[in-house]
Amino acid sequence: MKYIGLLLIAALFFSACGGNRDYSPKPRGYYRIAFPKKEYQDYNTGCPYTFSYPKYAIIEPDKTRGAKSCWVNMQFPQFRATLHLSYQPITSKKVFNELVEDARTFAFKHTVKATSIDEGIIGYADRKVYGIYYTIDGNAASSAQFFLTDSTKNYLRGALYFNTEPRLDSIQPVLNFIKKDMEVMIKSFKWTAP
Repeated sequence: MKYIGLLLIAALFFSACGGNRDYSPKPRGYYRIAFPKKEYQDYNTGCPYTFSYPKYAIIEPDKTRGAKSCWVNMQFPQFRATLHLSYQPITSKKVFNELVEDARTFAFKHTVKATSIDEGIIGYADRKVYGIYYTIDGNAASSAQFFLTDSTKNYLRGALYFNTEPRLDSIQPVLNFIKKDMEVMIKSFKWTAP
């Protein structure tokens, strides 16, 4: 009886091997992401700027140490992402040049993990909204950054971060979804201060 049991186990083992079939592991799967409907509302709370943002986002004042007036965080709680927006008044040409250089420096700090960093010019002369949009590809902590200015009095910098380990292959669908919201925000952006 003992030998029959061992023979049966051996037979099951060899039949499970399946002969000469090729085996390849299944690719890693990710959870299905349910994207909300794109609907927008206006942001206008007394800061020298206004824009449209998605209804599924929450805008809160930045409460980090050193945060200034009109610094806000656009939270995307469903996607564990935050678009940090920091406003600065331009008081001189020197300050303007420092702010523009800071935006470039912050974007290019991600060079270590980025596979590429592309710059796109933003220009809406009718509203005096100019700037640069940085697309950062790869497993960098921030995948998109930009700054907007009227070149004389106002400056706003934005940086998108996810509250998770940066893995482009897993966040790419969400990143593409949020980038469309950032485009709407930039295209609708207006300065309210003269």
